[in-house]
Amino acid sequence: MAFFDKLKQSLSKTKNSFTEKIDTVLSSFHKVDEDLMEELEEVLITADVGAITSMEIIDRLREKVKSDRISDVSMVKGVLSDIIYDMMCKEEPEEYSGKEIILVIGVNGAGKTTSAAKLAYRYKQDGKSVLLAAADTFRAAAIDQLQVWADRCGVDLIKQGEGSDPAAVVYDALSAAKSRGTDVLIVDTAGRLHNKKNLMEELRKILKIATERFPEAKKEVLLVLDAGAGQNALSQAKLFGELDEITGIILTKLDGTAKGGVIIGISSEQNIPVKYIGLGESIDSLEKFRPDEFARALFE
Repeated sequence: MAFFDKLKQSLSKTKNSFTEKIDTVLSSFHKVDEDLMEELEEVLITADVGAITSMEIIDRLREKVKSDRISDVSMVKGVLSDIIYDMMCKEEPEEYSGKEIILVIGVNGAGKTTSAAKLAYRYKQDGKSVLLAAADTFRAAAIDQLQVWADRCGVDLIKQGEGSDPAAVVYDALSAAKSRGTDVLIVDTAGRLHNKKNLMEELRKILKIATERFPEAKKEVLLVLDAGAGQNALSQAKLFGELDEITGIILTKLDGTAKGGVIIGISSEQNIPVKYIGLGESIDSLEKFRPDEFARALFE
C-alpha cells in the first residue's frame, strides 16, 4: 500500500472527529465572520490540538482572511490546511551518512521499546548495520520484549540483567558498536516519570558517555509519545522538553485513535520535529513523518 493511502486509512478516526466537525461548522455559515472563527477554534481545541496552538491557528486564519479579503466560506478549509502544514514543517537536516547513536526515551506504555526495534528494522532495510541496547533495566519485561523484537529484526542486542546500571549497558554497547564498525546504535532507555529528576540525570549521563566514547557519531534523542493519550502526550512532551538534547519525536498508535490532532500541537508548541509516526503493530509500520502528506490526508 502506498504511504499516502496507508496514512489516510490510519487517520480515518482522527479525520472523523476533526475534519468532519470542521465541515459541519463551515456548512452552517454563509459568511466569514468572528462567530465562524470562534466555532472553528472550539473544534480545534476539542480535537486535542491544544488551546495555545488552536488560538495561534485561528489568529493566523484571521490575518489571512483579512489580507486576502476572503469572503467565501468554502475557501476557509484550504487556508486552514495550509496554516497547519506551515506550522508543522521544521527544517529537515541533510541526510546523514556517518555513524549514529539514537537514544529512544518516553514513558512506559507509549510504545518506546517497540519503536526502538522498528527503528532498527528501518535502518537495516536501508542497508545499515544496526545494534540494539537494552538500557531499560528497571523492567525485566522490557529486556525480554526487546530481545524478541531484536530476533525478529535480525539484529544483535546488548543487554545485562534486570536492575543493572543502564550506563554500564550503554558503555558495553558503545564498545561493541565501535569494535564492529556498526553504523547505528539504538538505545532503549528507562521510561519513568515519577522520579523525573533521576531520569533526566540518567539520560544526561548516558549522553555524556556516548559523547566521550564515540565522539565522531551523531547523537539523536527521540521522544516516543502515544497519540491516543491526546493532551497527556502534549504534557509529556513539555516535561521531557526540559531535556534540551531531544532532537525529534516518534508519535505512535496514530492508526487507532481519534486524537491524532495532538500532532499539530506537539509540533507547534514544543518546536521539536515529529520525525516518525506509528501506523500499526507490524515491524514495518513505523513511517517517516511528512507534514504535507499529513495535512493532505487530514483535509482531503
